Amino acid sequence: QVQLVESGGGLVQAGDSLRLSCAAAGRTLSGYAMGWFRQAPGKGREFVASIYWAGSESYYSDSVKGRFTVSRDNAKNTVYLQMNSLKAEDTAIYYCAAGNNIYFTRSSRWGYWGQGTQVTVSS
Repeated sequence: QVQLVESGGGLVQAGDSLRLSCAAAGRTLSGYAMGWFRQAPGKGREFVASIYWAGSESYYSDSVKGRFTVSRDNAKNTVYLQMNSLKAEDTAIYYCAAGNNIYFTRSSRWGYWGQGTQVTVSS
């Protein structure tokens, strides 16, 4: 089992930055991929970014590429999502997930989820 706990959400203005954290616990994570998804009201869960616990490979959705950066701290078992130049359309609940492949953009392909953290961007 893998337990994931997100933090760092909040209310910000358009153009601001925010950093989300995802603390992971449980079984060995070295072979896992870690992902960030988001879900806006009335919409499905959307892939945002992902990274492997080992190595430097990462992957981003087109909507956040160049604005968001995913990173990890292996010593702290924590994955981060640095969000810059936030827009109103980034408003959503952000979820951390653990899975097998960073290129899986469908939420059904990810096996473990956190409870989510709300990000609200006012325009």
